[in-house]
Amino acid sequence: MNVILCEDVENLGTVGQKVTVADGYARNYLIPRKLAVPVDAASAKQIEHELRIIRKREERRRAELTALARQIEGLTLEFEMRAGEHDKLFGSVTTAMIAEKLAEAGFEVSRKTIELAEPIKALGIYTVTVRLAGGIAANVKVWVKGLEGELTTETEPEEVGTADEDDDEEDDEE
Repeated sequence: MNVILCEDVENLGTVGQKVTVADGYARNYLIPRKLAVPVDAASAKQIEHELRIIRKREERRRAELTALARQIEGLTLEFEMRAGEHDKLFGSVTTAMIAEKLAEAGFEVSRKTIELAEPIKALGIYTVTVRLAGGIAANVKVWVKGLEGELTTETEPEEVGTADEDDDEEDDEE
């Protein structure tokens, strides 16, 4: 069946492209989800009209996403994590944690759109890419700091002992 795509479909084509697909795929997936319209169902003028509407909708969506990307670009997310020797974290900063911080800042993004080569496992400042739809991306700064009063690389191992265990109990009560 010949269809014209109303939205970008991965591994199939882009908006406005005429493609040939299996009848069942078109009837059961593409057309009900308004991802495509059949070519033979309407006249050429009808299809052109649909494409104009689709392109306008895509332009508006791209403008909104570009504005959102500009707002996200300026953000710096701060995480206070427990760290041990050599500024290694106990645990890691994950995409779910970053998505949660973005939600607190008023930006609802899926953790799947956040790109981390590997989880952040050390103190420092990192640049993380957030991929928005339509190929638009924004870079967010993630600043991982150690908790106040925690061990740092400057403390000597001789200072660590039973006194620190008492301090940890006091921290747990707070």
